[in-house]
Amino acid sequence: MMPPERPGLSVFWVVPEIRHLLNAFPGGLPIGPIGGVFPNDIVPKQSHAMENSDVVIIGGGIVGLATGLRLTREKPGLKVIVLEKEATPGHHQTGHNSGVLHSGIYYKPGSLKAVNCREGRKAMIEFCADEGIDHEICGKVIVATSEDELPALDRIFQRGQENGIKCETIEKERLKELEPHAAGVRAIHVPEAGIVNFSRVCDRLAERISDREGNRVVYKAEVRSIQEKGDAIILETRAGEFETRFLVNCAGLQSDRVTAMGGQKPNVKIVPFRGEYYKLTSEAHTLVKNLIYPVPDPAFPFLGVHFTRMIEGGIECGPNAVLAFAREGYGKTNINLRDLAETLTYPGFLKLASRFWRIGAGEMLRSYSKPAFVRALRRLVPGIRAEHLEPAPAGVRAQAVAPDGAMVDDFMIQESRRVVNVCNAPSPAATAALNIGNIIVDKLKTHF
Repeated sequence: MMPPERPGLSVFWVVPEIRHLLNAFPGGLPIGPIGGVFPNDIVPKQSHAMENSDVVIIGGGIVGLATGLRLTREKPGLKVIVLEKEATPGHHQTGHNSGVLHSGIYYKPGSLKAVNCREGRKAMIEFCADEGIDHEICGKVIVATSEDELPALDRIFQRGQENGIKCETIEKERLKELEPHAAGVRAIHVPEAGIVNFSRVCDRLAERISDREGNRVVYKAEVRSIQEKGDAIILETRAGEFETRFLVNCAGLQSDRVTAMGGQKPNVKIVPFRGEYYKLTSEAHTLVKNLIYPVPDPAFPFLGVHFTRMIEGGIECGPNAVLAFAREGYGKTNINLRDLAETLTYPGFLKLASRFWRIGAGEMLRSYSKPAFVRALRRLVPGIRAEHLEPAPAGVRAQAVAPDGAMVDDFMIQESRRVVNVCNAPSPAATAALNIGNIIVDKLKTHF
């Protein structure tokens, strides 16, 4: 499932007990594994021989794997190791992705999102075709449901033109031909949008990395510590110790923590937002042909509650989005005290929450009220009824938030002499992954 594309913000007031709790454990709360990073004093050391490599990539999601593939193909003489904290690749943001191949219509012209989405989409389609991975260019519609939304719709269309996206403004009659059950006064048709299963892409990327002798993806390899010693970087993980010349941080939900562990001060903090989905029952599948999106709120870098046909069948609808109480908190009852306390004591989040609490309240309402969720969906497809919806797995989006409360709306990369940190890679990172990998490798080459 797609990482949440419209995180709302719920207001949480910081109580003194939380600050006391943090102060009591300055090295981190002793509650076991925290997103792949273990406090050294509570995890027993394991005896493993140190393995040497030229480049280590932390994170076996789609961006980390795409970077690994580019390295092995462009620099076949290098030894590349990808460290993944879970037992399978793409377990977190990538594995909970809705599988949309984005066109790039929304993004500010010239931004990293815009450039990478266009180029990455082409590369992803080519990769899937070469590897026999099911994908489909099915198109989507962005629907204005009222006259008030028409100016924003026109701005999106203009961005599409500036970004070189094939798209057209359509009236009600053409909308009904494309999506007979959608309601709208006008829409944009984007024929280049598509669908794919990004988890299958990750599986194949991992295979291709391991095709070259010496390169591999190491699973269950949570990072405990990173130390730079002269011309080498030493990583201690649950799978043993690794020595490398260069390090790439593609840790997603843990990217800011890994950045700090590697000796750099992250410019942002990751705040997790859970995106909750429903899926349509089989009897309601006829209500949606492909992809139906609303006009997004221009104040936020998110796309709103929408309908997505999946490449392997079925139709998902959502997400709403609420603050997750754990960085990997896919359920309402998943709570990690360290993660939650870190969010609630971060000035950037508090500023964000105070600024947009009304939107956050609406998102929370949709989280706990199915009728409210149905009402949001019926704006796009009036024929939807509550009995058409079944719960579907949620996703968690790693939203980078600056100290001033601004949500970072573009890819963000920090560098040092031997380390490249991908500090923010929001949607459309899955679509753009192969091109993001190119950029990371180009940055690495300047250090080689």
